[in-house]
Amino acid sequence: MQKKFKIHKDDMVQVIAGKDKGKRGNVVRVLRKKDAVIVSGVNIVKKAMKKRTAQDQGGIVEIEAPLHISNVALVCKKCGPVKVGYKIDGEKKVRVCRKCGDIL
Repeated sequence: MQKKFKIHKDDMVQVIAGKDKGKRGNVVRVLRKKDAVIVSGVNIVKKAMKKRTAQDQGGIVEIEAPLHISNVALVCKKCGPVKVGYKIDGEKKVRVCRKCGDIL
């Protein structure tokens, strides 16, 4: 059975712990097996890449490394980083901000 996360792809999140604390970015990918997310522009690390083809550049590249999902918080447009609640809206279950009640 797959794990359910409150953070999904393309959500705006803020880092709440670690070396990039306070930075914001959009979720590029959710890694369910590792309980991690990759956030654009956050947790940049240098990695040595091997040259694979004749046109490909080898050397040291900067990539976005995964962050544990507990180290990021969803960002509400009004409130900033918030916890997520759920509400039944007709036939759908939607995520809402715990502070102001807006749909995220």
